[in-house]
Amino acid sequence: MKKLQLVFIVLVLMSLNAFSQKQDTAQAKKAFVPSGKLWGYVFGDYMYKTNTNSFNMSNTQYGATTTSGTSSFATPKNYNSFEFRRIYLGYDYDISEHFSSQVLLAYEGGNFSSDASRSVFIKAANLRWKNIFKNADLVMGQQSTSTFATVAEPTWAYRSLEKTIMDMRKIGKSNDVGVSLQGKFNDKGDFGYNLMIGNGTAQTQETNKFKKIYADVWAKLMNQKIIIDFGGDNETAQQSPYNMTKTTIKGFAAYQTKDFTLGIEAFKQIQGNNTIYTQQTVKDTVNAIAQGVSIFTNGKITNKLRFVLRYDNYNPDAKFNSNNVYSASYNASSVFKETFVLAALDFAPMKNVHIMPNIWYDKYDNRNTAVNKLSSSSSDVAARLTVYYIFK
Repeated sequence: MKKLQLVFIVLVLMSLNAFSQKQDTAQAKKAFVPSGKLWGYVFGDYMYKTNTNSFNMSNTQYGATTTSGTSSFATPKNYNSFEFRRIYLGYDYDISEHFSSQVLLAYEGGNFSSDASRSVFIKAANLRWKNIFKNADLVMGQQSTSTFATVAEPTWAYRSLEKTIMDMRKIGKSNDVGVSLQGKFNDKGDFGYNLMIGNGTAQTQETNKFKKIYADVWAKLMNQKIIIDFGGDNETAQQSPYNMTKTTIKGFAAYQTKDFTLGIEAFKQIQGNNTIYTQQTVKDTVNAIAQGVSIFTNGKITNKLRFVLRYDNYNPDAKFNSNNVYSASYNASSVFKETFVLAALDFAPMKNVHIMPNIWYDKYDNRNTAVNKLSSSSSDVAARLTVYYIFK
């Protein structure tokens, strides 16, 4: 009997010890430990210019002129160079269960100091208050905007080859300084929203009293294979001597799997009182409407090789009228419609390393040949070998 009692006592003590260890383990799992991670990526190219437009247009990275420091120089046919187009170095830090922070330093191609050396600027510096209420985060500081950086660009997935159409055509900025509320409508994260108020000046200093308002809603359907995004923004540039505004509406839809992506992005930007024109003897301001559409696809050829194709159509002013005499301040490039085509192969010898031969083509169509006496069309064409690598 005593032996049985002794065995029972030993078993009880062992059980209590095991339970205590489980409790300690559970508590250890619950205890938050602050931590951070360093990450970044780089992409650049060897570029050979096979054709340069005859209109001296420089709206894109391979237009007729290139700026280095305080000087500009032509990029004629047969111009070639090795160049970084982007270098990112970021650090994400979890301060607590409820707060996290992010800092991102960036070099962007063409961003030079006065002595023509590459310069780095702050692309992000923000504090995120997680779950300020259910399924919603409050983000304060310099952060990504919903214009294209939160849905369209990650789905396009080839910023290393080219910006999205709204970024490329300078319709909006990828980042801004302000406050945003980012949330999901359900726990699974199939539907969400992004509301933000910011300076509207991206990484540069605020220069006026006006603010830019952003609003965006998105959905991910069919096990997140269908992606839909709709939103817009509004900002005021000036109120005197007359009111100037910009209102943007954009939509995005894509079908995406591991092996294939097909997407479309479209936008319209109403630039209120953007231009001054004279018709007969009447001088007045008039709205300009910039609009564009981009269709893209990429897919698997082999385990290490993918194809990338994209077609854009861009109209900088859908209200352009060749009968109007626009003021000298009116953007001369608004006369030209543009068609952009990109074709590439993406070879990944290992994860996070990409080697991508590609052809970059942008065509200008002149809508005012009778006035400016230029040819009806011209183009910029570049052949590139792009290298993109990620470290984290």
